[in-house]
Amino acid sequence: MERRAKAITSILFLEFLLLHNAVSQQTFEESAAASTLKQEPHHTHEVHCSRERSRAAWQIIEDYLMPFVEEEGYQISTKCRLHPDNDLFRDQEQHKIHLDVNEWRCGYCKKSFRAETFLDQHFDNRHYNLLNVNQTKCLADLCGALHCDFVMGSKLLKTKCNPAAAMRNRHLCESLADSCFPASQGPSASRLHELFLHQFCDDHTCSGKRKPFPKGGKEPKC
Repeated sequence: MERRAKAITSILFLEFLLLHNAVSQQTFEESAAASTLKQEPHHTHEVHCSRERSRAAWQIIEDYLMPFVEEEGYQISTKCRLHPDNDLFRDQEQHKIHLDVNEWRCGYCKKSFRAETFLDQHFDNRHYNLLNVNQTKCLADLCGALHCDFVMGSKLLKTKCNPAAAMRNRHLCESLADSCFPASQGPSASRLHELFLHQFCDDHTCSGKRKPFPKGGKEPKC
């Protein structure tokens, strides 16, 4: 009888240990799941397009191209890669409200931030769904043609000129001139085509002093 009692006690103890381990494992899994759920809202979605360089490209278009386009009364086609609709971040950029030096506000949800960088992060985290990532609309891809590094003060400008890269950027630049301002579209398009070549494309060379935007641009605000 004594042996039987000990055997029953051992079995009950073993069952207790197994049950305890099962409960502990379940608790751990639930805790891990809860932790993941808490982190999800802060997950940064990966977009293979530089917001900073896209912003620089758009500023260049605004400052060194659009004044001449507006002067001609010319309408850029949506098929042109320089058109606002072909900027992945354009809608978000237009929903930035700059109230003061250290105060930025989200135009979608009205949250405030002390720097534009934090507002950019907010857009990435909270308003990613407003980006049309199904289409290739990365304005930063045109930076080589538009001289973004020059405007951004990139260290790349201090490196030795690469003839192959210069030729590649020149070809991209000329293709933009051809597609955005087809000479066959009339006098205005023809004039803008020539202006674009001089303003952006002629400088893509390793010979001579590099100086983009020789035609000037928008007058700086006082």
